[in-house]
Amino acid sequence: MNEDALTRIAEALERISPRPLETPDLSRHEAFVWHVAPERLDPVAKVNRVDLNLLLGVERPRDILLANTAQFAAGLPANNVLLWGSRGMGKSSLVKAVHGALVKKHADLKLVEVQRDDLPSIGRLLNVLRRSDARFILFCDDLSFDQDDTHYKSLKAVLDGGVEGRPDNVVFYATSNRRHLMPRDMIENERSTAINPSEAVEEKVSLSDRFGLWLGFHPCSQDQYLAMIRGYCDAYGIKISDGELRAEAIEWQQTRGSRSGRVAWQYVVDLAGRNGISL
Repeated sequence: MNEDALTRIAEALERISPRPLETPDLSRHEAFVWHVAPERLDPVAKVNRVDLNLLLGVERPRDILLANTAQFAAGLPANNVLLWGSRGMGKSSLVKAVHGALVKKHADLKLVEVQRDDLPSIGRLLNVLRRSDARFILFCDDLSFDQDDTHYKSLKAVLDGGVEGRPDNVVFYATSNRRHLMPRDMIENERSTAINPSEAVEEKVSLSDRFGLWLGFHPCSQDQYLAMIRGYCDAYGIKISDGELRAEAIEWQQTRGSRSGRVAWQYVVDLAGRNGISL
């Protein structure tokens, strides 16, 4: 092979090789979003979150997550956390609110959002983060896996870390509507068709066991729903009587066919708009 051919091959390989990771100044921002193609950490100018004190009806998971995150921020051991349960009950809001409450004291505590579809690239992200003096909460919202989905294998790089182990300055927080991260009918189907049913799903189901903390979120009562709305109204200066609030809020939930923290916030947004109040 002549020299020209070798040069062309080298140039072709250079064109298709991954671009070097673009790493921003981590000290200038408190939150980032991990993207691929090309791989990069994009800083978030302003995190979309509510104040921790406004998240009502989730006091127990709030206190546990806050304590675990405070340990991590202080350089102490902390667990990976799976927040699972009912839709709209503040799972992702709680993660962002806890980070917001602690970053005021621990400026080197960073929040990095990772999309489920980008999990295969997570190993390269960990290699970058382990070289930093900051501490990182990797956050994946609405995490779940379906039939023939192999993304769960990449998740083990975060939860276990392979030979190198998970970096001491990284924890992984995930939210999911499923406690076992996969649909029940998929679990039952694999158990019924496998030669060894217990082993067939062990690898996937055991993913949730790799989270040191499971925090459950359950449907709220009507009293909790109304208390959420009253808390938002008081915080944002929205004037409304208890009787009017109760009547309107109950009608609002009935038109939505559900009752949750998300539905409560949607009603507050509508109420604030009608009263000319910015949130």
